[in-house]
Amino acid sequence: MTEAPARSARQRERERYRRRRNRIRATVAALSTIVVLGALVGVVLASPGWDRVRATFFDYDDAVGSLGDVASAFVLNIRLFLTVEVAVLVLGLLIAVIRVIPAPALAPVKVIAVVYTDVFRGTPTLLIVLLVGFGVPALELTGLPTSLFWLGVIALTLSYGAYVAEVIRAGILSVHPSQWASGRAIGLSYAKTLRHVVLPQALRRVAPPLLNDFVSLQKDTALLSTIGLVESLRAAQVISGRDFVFTPYVVAACFFIVATIPLARLTDHLTVRSLRRENGI
Repeated sequence: MTEAPARSARQRERERYRRRRNRIRATVAALSTIVVLGALVGVVLASPGWDRVRATFFDYDDAVGSLGDVASAFVLNIRLFLTVEVAVLVLGLLIAVIRVIPAPALAPVKVIAVVYTDVFRGTPTLLIVLLVGFGVPALELTGLPTSLFWLGVIALTLSYGAYVAEVIRAGILSVHPSQWASGRAIGLSYAKTLRHVVLPQALRRVAPPLLNDFVSLQKDTALLSTIGLVESLRAAQVISGRDFVFTPYVVAACFFIVATIPLARLTDHLTVRSLRRENGI
């Protein structure tokens, strides 16, 4: 009867020690961060050319004047991101599944899938945007899209679909073969085993790298300004060329940062949770 209270007292003591240790660590981290950032800010503000840099890139009046136009144009970036994200997931999943299905009859399709992933992963995204944005309309074929929005969607989907396909394929291959055997043992077909047993595990494992790809995708929507889409970067470029200031670019960058931070934090959360699950914590 005396061992249980003693054990409980030791547990409470350990918990108090952990909380005290965590508070000390948080305090030290906060103080060191403040000191380092304060020193960096002090060096920048004390530099001889700071006034010129501030007037060029961080002018308050220029920021306020360009905020409305850049914000309105950033809505297009969000539309592009949401549309391309869905298309990339569909294309990436399709390519990944084609490459893992052990069907000899699909050999020609597998070759096409391999060539697609190799070519589009090795080609710069900007070049793909230019080729699709200017090359597709130049073909003058009936039925091909001519809208800059959809040409941009196609270009980014082709580029990021190759990366996402490899990420999903790696997730599928990481699932232990016993999971396939278990699905087939209970009477599931290959397709149902893939759908109900393997894919859920694979997608859960690759969620963090997928979100990292989508963070990059959010930023790369700005590349579509090269084919004439007036998104936030293009709007900032127009204002900059008209008023000979660079602050609108900083305003556009702030919108991208605000949009990508939630995805970045979600990626960190999923990564930590995945590590804890694997380590049984």
